Amino acid sequence: MVQLKHIFNELHFKLVRTIAEGGMGVVYEATQMGTGRFSKRVAIKLIREEYSQIDEFRQNFIGEARLVANLIHTNIVQTYHLGEISGMYFMTMEYVDGITLEDFIQRHTLTGQAIPIDLAAFIVSRICRGLSYAHQKCDLDGRPLGIVHRDVNPRNIMIAHEGDVKLTDFGIAKALDLMYSEEGETIAGKDEYLSPEQARREVTDNRADLFSCAIILAEMLLGENMFEAKTSQITRRNILELPIPDFTTKRGNLDPRLDDILQRAFQRDRDKRFPSAQIMLTALEVFLYGEGYGPTNEKLASYTKDLFGTDGSSAAKRWTAGQTPGLELPQEA
Repeated sequence: MVQLKHIFNELHFKLVRTIAEGGMGVVYEATQMGTGRFSKRVAIKLIREEYSQIDEFRQNFIGEARLVANLIHTNIVQTYHLGEISGMYFMTMEYVDGITLEDFIQRHTLTGQAIPIDLAAFIVSRICRGLSYAHQKCDLDGRPLGIVHRDVNPRNIMIAHEGDVKLTDFGIAKALDLMYSEEGETIAGKDEYLSPEQARREVTDNRADLFSCAIILAEMLLGENMFEAKTSQITRRNILELPIPDFTTKRGNLDPRLDDILQRAFQRDRDKRFPSAQIMLTALEVFLYGEGYGPTNEKLASYTKDLFGTDGSSAAKRWTAGQTPGLELPQEA
């Protein structure tokens, strides 16, 4: 780490801490330094030297950087720069000061409370908003890139302290001429968040990501991933065969309209699923805002601050009662 800090200092980056670490790479919080005491908080995603030497991994990393460089959207973590130093490739990315959706879900589990239904739907609507943009993205010649994220799961979704929901890690995405793909031969993605097409090793399209969104929404509503099992094989079989329940019987006070959205998103025949993220987003927003004012980034921010506060075990109860700190209406004079 000391040697790495010295290497990045030469590029005017000061490594602050390790954010996440995996087998192939590491993500660091860093400060980018510039002229006139300029500084900017960024994240640096670094692929380890041994993997940088493997053509498949190197080309995928470069492909990811080229892909996300032009994905500029409030619900997608932005990438600023791709570089190489001492045989290692790295990306400079937007630093999201917040938590992962995985942290958000686990906090509710640890404090023994259910995620508010409207907030769960709001979070997934923001994911759909980012996916809709990515799925429709074209190259400079106007050709659709055919982006499929293929790894939409709670660890790859960030919730900023300001309430913004952002999708990240397009490392195993597929896109026209940019990403290495062996669809039909291997399974790409986290087992418990796969679409049926992925579990069957079939070629995917944008609708695969929508099935993953349904899994995430159901997990937030039920407090568990209903497909996850002790082995990957059983998990994938559950995705293909486990009966999809009537969610109104699984979660009290669940609006049947939200169950309808889940049932359609969970269709194993993708031709019966939502045809696009935009249409699924519209369905969620009609549910959330069709009868009045609903969740916003600011309301999610206040709730998250309350959830992770000293009395976080009662955050969901306060939300339901309309008593989340920071959201009180001003008193009339």
